Amino acid sequence: MSELTHFNAAGDAHMVDISSKTDTNRTAVTEGFIEMEASTLKHVMAGDNKKGDVLGIARIAGIMASKKTAELVPLCHPLPITHVDIKLEPDTKNNRIACLTTVTTSGKTGVEMEALNATQVTLLTIYDMCKAVDRGMIIQGVALLEKKGGKSGHWKREG
Repeated sequence: MSELTHFNAAGDAHMVDISSKTDTNRTAVTEGFIEMEASTLKHVMAGDNKKGDVLGIARIAGIMASKKTAELVPLCHPLPITHVDIKLEPDTKNNRIACLTTVTTSGKTGVEMEALNATQVTLLTIYDMCKAVDRGMIIQGVALLEKKGGKSGHWKREG
């Protein structure tokens, strides 16, 4: 990273001009986790939450969030999202649910922000649906794992 691109020469925040860039296939993969009490995780896995299917609703919320990212993050470009995949994996050993999100597009700029937003809203939705029985849940570890496409090419988190 050589410079912060959302600031112009005068130091003012601005939306990056991507008009001269060519469309390429772009993918971003993110992850995050929500820790909870063992009894809360059992409720989620049993599907007996009074508000409904926690994981199914959270997945839909994350997909919707990916498409709304430009409305929430001021300098993001609106993108034509072509695919969103959200995998939710309960982990009984660590009393948490892992969220793995993949977002793709064919466009002039990447989908990292859309994937990060989708992961966070997915986890927030799980929190919202379970907070009546567990207000101590912790959302953590939200991070970009991989991005493909564009001028900067392929990047993958090590470790």
